[in-house]
Amino acid sequence: MDLPAGEPRSFRLIALVIASALLMQQLDATVLAIAMPAMARDLHVPASWLSVGLTSYLVSLAIFIPASGYMADRWGARRIYCAAIVVFLLGSVGCAQVNGLGGLVLARMVQGLGGALMMPVGRLILIRCTPRDQLMAALSWLVMPALVGPILGPPLGGFIITWLDWRWIFYINLPVGLLGLVLAFWLMPPMPGGAAVPFDGKGFVLSGAALGCGVFGLELVSRAWGGPLAWALLMAGALWGWAYVRHARGLAGALLDLSLLRIPSFGLSAAAGNLIRIAQGAQPFLLALMLQTGFHLSAASAGVIAMAGAVGAVVMKPLAPRIIGHFGYRSSLSVAGVVSSLGYGALAFWQEGWPIGAMMAILGVTGLFTSLGFTGYNTVAFLNVPPERMSAATSLYATIQQLCFSLGICIAGVVLEIVGRVDVAGGGVMAYRAAFLTVAAVSAWALMFNLRLANRY
Repeated sequence: MDLPAGEPRSFRLIALVIASALLMQQLDATVLAIAMPAMARDLHVPASWLSVGLTSYLVSLAIFIPASGYMADRWGARRIYCAAIVVFLLGSVGCAQVNGLGGLVLARMVQGLGGALMMPVGRLILIRCTPRDQLMAALSWLVMPALVGPILGPPLGGFIITWLDWRWIFYINLPVGLLGLVLAFWLMPPMPGGAAVPFDGKGFVLSGAALGCGVFGLELVSRAWGGPLAWALLMAGALWGWAYVRHARGLAGALLDLSLLRIPSFGLSAAAGNLIRIAQGAQPFLLALMLQTGFHLSAASAGVIAMAGAVGAVVMKPLAPRIIGHFGYRSSLSVAGVVSSLGYGALAFWQEGWPIGAMMAILGVTGLFTSLGFTGYNTVAFLNVPPERMSAATSLYATIQQLCFSLGICIAGVVLEIVGRVDVAGGGVMAYRAAFLTVAAVSAWALMFNLRLANRY
């Protein structure tokens, strides 16, 4: 029996349902980061090349997320959400069966198609079922259970790699996804579709080509064999992006409504939050490789260390609304951004043989303040968006989010390859330090935008 949308109990239950899908995605991403060295050995490629397995998923998210709002409006949000879970599970099974890097890329893109519809549509359902004055609480409920994924993911991945086979990291998605599917049919309101504007097919092609060429071009820049192709993709991505901006300017119903960036709270949240997301996207990739290939720790030890950041994020989630409510958005997010950036930079100075407790303490503090920042950004972005533009806003915001996570991994991969060629005698540790300092510097730029936020909206 469907619960009436809008009742206080209803949005909490809906948040928990959506969180089960986010849990599945986070488990997948965090376990995969720990598994990269083992996967590289079996697939016969350098470990740093496995970044393409991460970015291909994120590229697929960025390409298909813009269509999520239209599909939810056209065919019904709950129907699309459930179909997305099924597609994600099919992609997971495909990932478990691959025997080469090319097959992994294709299977990850199928997963990305499911993820591209799952989370934006789930967030849209939650926003539509929640009163504005309870939006921050609802989003905190959404994220809180899903943070179990980053806590469980690293140690779970370490134990799977140490005692089983890396292919099991994809099979663990099946029970979580099936549970989320049952709960969605049971607890989510139907929210029938049929009231959508015409689909912007030209915009979908242009934006997809721009995002795909741009991110894969960045991925190939660091490869010794990728030079001419990489620059050709980057140039093509820029041209497609310019064509999309011209197409979307003044077009009602554009797939990615760039005019939403003119709403001050939305635009500032996108700018500041996604600079920090570049660093957050790079961190799991860099940390897993540095601990295992640079410091020669086991996958299990690396997983235990890596989960500390997620523990800090969980601790902050129930506190974040109160902190932001007391100090305001500008003050809270400025402090959070500075501490997060310092935390990312501190990882560059880790030494082999450091006490595990010290490493986990740094990650825990970084996760604590990063979580505070993301809670604020995710809330302030939608506070001043008109209800009739909420679908477009969730699609655009999620697309920018995933693009920045992709950029973080690509930037980290480029620095690793370039510095690693110079630091042959150093075992690659210098390359990891350079990469962490680079993404920390990117994250620190967010302060310019945080200081322009209002304390109250």
